[in-house]
Amino acid sequence: MRVSIETISGLERRLTIGVPAERVDGAVSKRLQEAARNVRLPGFRPGKVPMKVMQQRFGVGVRQEVIGEVISQTFQEAVISEKLRPAGQPRIEPRALEAGHDVEYTATFEVFPTLEINDVEGLSITRPVADVTEADVDEIIEIFRKQRGELKEVDRAAEDGDTVVIDFLGTRDGEPFDGGAGEDHTLELGSGKMIPGFEDGIVGMAAGEERSINVTFPDDYASEELQGAQADFAITCKAVKALELAPLDEELFASYGVEEGGEPVFRDEVRKNMDRELRNAVQAHIKNQVMDAIVAAHADVEVPSSLVAQEIEGMRGQMFQQFGGQPSPEMDLKSILPDDMFREQADRRVKLGLLLGEMINKFELHADPAKVRETIEDIASTYQEPEEVINWYYSENEQLAQVESRVLEDQVVERVLADAQIEDQQSTYQDALAAARPAQS
Repeated sequence: MRVSIETISGLERRLTIGVPAERVDGAVSKRLQEAARNVRLPGFRPGKVPMKVMQQRFGVGVRQEVIGEVISQTFQEAVISEKLRPAGQPRIEPRALEAGHDVEYTATFEVFPTLEINDVEGLSITRPVADVTEADVDEIIEIFRKQRGELKEVDRAAEDGDTVVIDFLGTRDGEPFDGGAGEDHTLELGSGKMIPGFEDGIVGMAAGEERSINVTFPDDYASEELQGAQADFAITCKAVKALELAPLDEELFASYGVEEGGEPVFRDEVRKNMDRELRNAVQAHIKNQVMDAIVAAHADVEVPSSLVAQEIEGMRGQMFQQFGGQPSPEMDLKSILPDDMFREQADRRVKLGLLLGEMINKFELHADPAKVRETIEDIASTYQEPEEVINWYYSENEQLAQVESRVLEDQVVERVLADAQIEDQQSTYQDALAAARPAQS
């Protein structure tokens, strides 16, 4: 087998591979002979079909099949012999495939970069320090009560936070426009779902009241025709509803997994969950700072575009599903969610993944079984049957591997933090959670 290699640019390589004719032709003949033992053709006894007939009837298809397999095998042999690490699938271009001649093809692909891990010097980390207060617990419980509450009609003017049922008709210069009308439309005032000024104009309306308001569409509105345009809306308020919070009773407690002990046990469980969430948020905030520092210390590292493209594709599908979409074969997701929406984050993810992998090798790290167990127990503690969840993780290799990967990342973070300056920063519960959100996105 002949192999030549050339560097196209950066991480891109092209292999030109020549395979001796006898390797392909011999494999074709062998496969035709094996097939002849079982093939049935009119006019021939089973196992007695002449090779000439087999070649005429099946030669082309068998040769294509064999060439595909030979290309796959010889490509792997070539990258091993040349000590290459391909990133993504190669682009195969045949040059010569004729029977009786050497098979020749090119394989173009990217390779993983050779990484030199730099020290993360002068790293300063801020660590939020916060406590879960009784007021924080009260706020979360009120959210639970709102989630389980009921909308009930009230005989008063609408206030911010109320839900109204309205009919509306929008006009420009006295003429209706597409998308500007609705009947029995339910709207929570203050939700920001409508254009600026629309919801504010409804505040103070009572059931049965009619009102006309003038609003201006934002300059970045989805419809170009309406960008920056003024419109009048005739609004009829048909009902005003206020949210009645769910009572603090056994039904509410049970819906959140507390079957016994009443409000004291319920509050205790809420606090435990908030403490866990706070602890995870602080860890995430610290981890995100370390990850940013690792990326910044290796700003010149080039990453394979094929891996970035794969990451973009995964992020696009994930975002589409988050909004309840189910892509169909004829749907062009790229036009709906273009690559540029994800490229920067995808590039960061790929670079970080390569760097972390190299750091794990450099530091000779292995997932600490005790920390793996601790992580799984922390996850399981949020379920009603923790022991079942723990057993499930240890019985599912893929899930266990994900936890081990997470623990390895945390161990890299610990190594970097050993040389960092950590400054405690007094914070509130909500601010600490907000600081961690970019790390969890």
